[in-house]
Amino acid sequence: MSDSVECIGCELTYRANAPCFERNPSALTSDTPRPVTVNGKKQLVIDMHAHCQFPEIMPLIKDRPELDGKDPFGQGGWGKGQEIERRLNAMNAMGVDIQVLSISVFHHHHWAEYSLAEDLCQIQNERMTEICALYPDRFVPLSIVALQHPELAATQLECNVKEMGHRGAMITAALDGEELSNERFHPFWAKAEELDVPIFIHPRHFREGAPRFKGQGFLSNIIGNPLDTTVALAHLIYEGTLDKFPGVKIVAAHGGGYLASNIGRFDHGHNSGDRGGRGAEKKAPSDYLNQLYFDTVVFGTENLHHLIRECGAGQLVLGTDYPAGMSNINPVAHLLSVEGLSDEDIEAILSGTVKKLLKI
Repeated sequence: MSDSVECIGCELTYRANAPCFERNPSALTSDTPRPVTVNGKKQLVIDMHAHCQFPEIMPLIKDRPELDGKDPFGQGGWGKGQEIERRLNAMNAMGVDIQVLSISVFHHHHWAEYSLAEDLCQIQNERMTEICALYPDRFVPLSIVALQHPELAATQLECNVKEMGHRGAMITAALDGEELSNERFHPFWAKAEELDVPIFIHPRHFREGAPRFKGQGFLSNIIGNPLDTTVALAHLIYEGTLDKFPGVKIVAAHGGGYLASNIGRFDHGHNSGDRGGRGAEKKAPSDYLNQLYFDTVVFGTENLHHLIRECGAGQLVLGTDYPAGMSNINPVAHLLSVEGLSDEDIEAILSGTVKKLLKI
């Protein structure tokens, strides 16, 4: 199926003291159609944070009580099926050349017993492989694994990377309240380190906070999602997981939640040791920022500028969260509204870092 949208591309001139776009450009409209050229150089643009879903698993789960009668494929605006042409058109309009695809968090089904979990992951991983094989210049696959069964997850990751050509995996920030730093997940982290592939951590509303997220404002997403990621990363630091597996490459969704914006408080607790503020970590929490990668889905210009200053441009990867309702469909303009970037910074965030991570 060919792309049907007509894109004329954009040629942008960026200077550190004169960004291409005003502060806080809209995240609801696309200002940078493909192809994107910055300061005379055509840029490869890779979206690290994009989701898909495969209804082929529905016959296996439709009667399960864990779904409480809900349709897991009924999330607003997601539709059923891949809708490839619509997606390619959207990518072209956003200036995105390649999407790194991961399965929506609503289809990880951590309640599934071993055999069912094995089947659910296999079906979704095979469909992911097929889609990416049809459009190898537009899509790159990340696996879904049954992390509730860590040894199985490690086996799945190895199989998917070595046999299916997947470039890593996406996991949720917690498993029904169980932290990713739990020792029982060590076989999975060990395998990810051995394979040298990134693990993309994505939140799922921090469901433990549900009673306080009631009311208006979609707080389970606005506050809960970044909080979920923050707590996951904090445990990986304080429980010593990042020390035990120093070669693990973690990409954190939504700018890593609140970690970077509050890292000074983390360091103070570590340095003062106040009431257990120091855990099993071997260095200051801020020193782990260079072991972590963060997507750019933080929306505000100053939020992104701060993330770059705290973590370094080389630790950031472009993201949209497409096609979720909270997606930023203007990611290039968002980046190029930030002051003080070099041409090297721009290229690294648009594609350079993710190319290294995923060996593209």
